[in-house]
Amino acid sequence: MLNTQYSKMNIAIVGIGLIGGSIGIRLKETKFCDKVIGVDKNENHQKKALQLGLVDEIQTLDEVIQNAKAIILTVPVDAITKMLPSILDKVTDQVVIDMGSTKTNILQQIAEHPNRGRYVAAHPMAGTEYSGPEAAVADLFKGKMMVYVEAFKSDEDAFELADAITEQLEMKTSFMNADEHDMHTAYVSHISHLTSFALALTVLEKEKSQGRIFELAGSGFESTVRLAKSSPDMWTPIFKQNRSNVLEVLEEHIKQLQNLYDKLDQEDYDALHKLIKKSNKIKRIIK
Repeated sequence: MLNTQYSKMNIAIVGIGLIGGSIGIRLKETKFCDKVIGVDKNENHQKKALQLGLVDEIQTLDEVIQNAKAIILTVPVDAITKMLPSILDKVTDQVVIDMGSTKTNILQQIAEHPNRGRYVAAHPMAGTEYSGPEAAVADLFKGKMMVYVEAFKSDEDAFELADAITEQLEMKTSFMNADEHDMHTAYVSHISHLTSFALALTVLEKEKSQGRIFELAGSGFESTVRLAKSSPDMWTPIFKQNRSNVLEVLEEHIKQLQNLYDKLDQEDYDALHKLIKKSNKIKRIIK
């Protein structure tokens, strides 16, 4: 899958965790570029990324701005918000790709930046509950969706490079504006994590008096609560950045939980049956 157009350039990944590390593995596997350079403030992550072969070498952020054609930001969204303007201040023809899970605040911040065209807002809808370099896997993105946000504001060559990387990851593509993206991700991604965190807290609270509850936990519980193992360093900034949309979906979720509670409390099992049957319609969307 060698692409001669990009094979002599360096690509930098800022944040060598699950997402960044998985991108690094795949780009090295396909020999898409000359070097994959890692940037990470955590020295243990630096060492592990080199040891696992996720990147070819480690450099500082200032160094990769000079030495890399593409700079992919896979750090938490609060860190992206802080570093993106100063990175854009320093680039010339380099391409900066942000892969954060929220977009509105980030895009508003750099909307009038003179180098706005060198920036591509992208969000890979892929992940696991694990974090750090050890969590990286080469096929994490295969068949998943890459959402481009306000792609029409990126320079044509900048978008083409970002999309070439997406092709290497074997992803499908979708296009949205920032508000649309943040609303939809609140409903299909962010609420799933909040629900899982809440379920874990519920069970952990019960476990104080029912010490053997985890011995009975089956695969259903494990699949529902697994997201509660996700990093708080990553998800707290996401909820903060997408607060209004997350509150809206959380309000609806609480209403639905209360509805289920009421039907059970009132012993209205016909109504409970109807609610469960209605929920089964999700089968039309998710296999």
